[in-house]
Amino acid sequence: MSTFLRILIFAPFLLLAGCSSLERKAAVPSQEMGQAQIAGLSGVRYMVASQSSIDQMAKDIQLMQLSRNNAQITTPANYLSLSGGGDDGAYGAGLLIGWSERGDRPNFNLVTGISTGALIAPFAFMGKEYDPVLRHVYTQIGPKDIFIERGFISGILGDGLSDTTPLYRLISQFVDEPFLKKLAYEYSVNGRWLLIGTTNLDAGVPVVWNMGKIASIGSPESLELFRKIMLASASIPGAFSPVMFDFEVAGKNFQEMHVDGGAMTQVFLYPSALSQSAKDLKIQLQKERNAYIVRNARLDPEWRETERGTLSIVQRAISSLIQTQGMGDLYRIYHTAQLDGVSFNLAYIGSDFKFPHKTEFDTDYMKALFDYGHQQGLGGKEWQSYPPGYKRSFDELQPKK
Repeated sequence: MSTFLRILIFAPFLLLAGCSSLERKAAVPSQEMGQAQIAGLSGVRYMVASQSSIDQMAKDIQLMQLSRNNAQITTPANYLSLSGGGDDGAYGAGLLIGWSERGDRPNFNLVTGISTGALIAPFAFMGKEYDPVLRHVYTQIGPKDIFIERGFISGILGDGLSDTTPLYRLISQFVDEPFLKKLAYEYSVNGRWLLIGTTNLDAGVPVVWNMGKIASIGSPESLELFRKIMLASASIPGAFSPVMFDFEVAGKNFQEMHVDGGAMTQVFLYPSALSQSAKDLKIQLQKERNAYIVRNARLDPEWRETERGTLSIVQRAISSLIQTQGMGDLYRIYHTAQLDGVSFNLAYIGSDFKFPHKTEFDTDYMKALFDYGHQQGLGGKEWQSYPPGYKRSFDELQPKK
């Protein structure tokens, strides 16, 4: 039984158990969210629903350019966005490694990741040296390396049906102090950005974390925060426990509850309002900019006869909603790219991939999907210049000559 279906089955019990929820510190008050900071780690995130936060992101870009005194506007800029998708992240991992072996994978100026994309993003950011890590994570692990199922009662009375301590250990195995030092160098010296998205469940807003800035702080606390952000971005609400972050406001202690970034968006590039903020600050950007979007999912509708039952109907409806949300994200990114003069390049799991998917993090399935993506990368994947269905719709709207 899938984790998603188990959540639906247990939902009524979870509601009844709400009165016995676990203790936590008070959430950051809504009117003070802009002032909340992690002790010793201030200014490391952006509330992208807030214009002031987007302006701060633009100021950080400006400050980095001024400190390096080299905007490098004559060389192309390449951006990589890695979507959510659970164990379908094996596709993106395989594609990137095949691309490396082909020999023309660029050194990305910006890498963004959400959910399973957040687990890939730091290693994709660091380049082909870390391809063996991606290969191991997406071809050698199984469910026991990701979560521990809680018992029926403890799952209902806890904050998630599964404990993700194994996933945190897996992250910690590869994200250590030397790794962060290398990543901090790329951010501070080479001006490259790594962004990971989570969902602030208290506020119901997306949060983007500046992982390079966190790494450059270089403290034990920054290493722990880096790992926790990766874990939070992949923490499916209800299935996995949320990640709690301690914040301070005017000397008072609060907590924020963060879960899978996919609760807000399936893939992101950068806030659409960022370009105007950059123009206002007269920031010079590269003339040639290319965005590569990897959607770790199929985009064609999956036909499946739905049983006439409440749980089956709800499960099917929500899975369709998630797929549609992902498509909408691609349209939004494409529109932003068009306005900003950024080339749009999209890769996703095609309808030609057919392999049985028996359970989450099924190793055999992940190996097959990894090989599928690897062959695409190795063979020179023909990236799509439009989201599916967009080109036809666009062409039909053009006046006939």
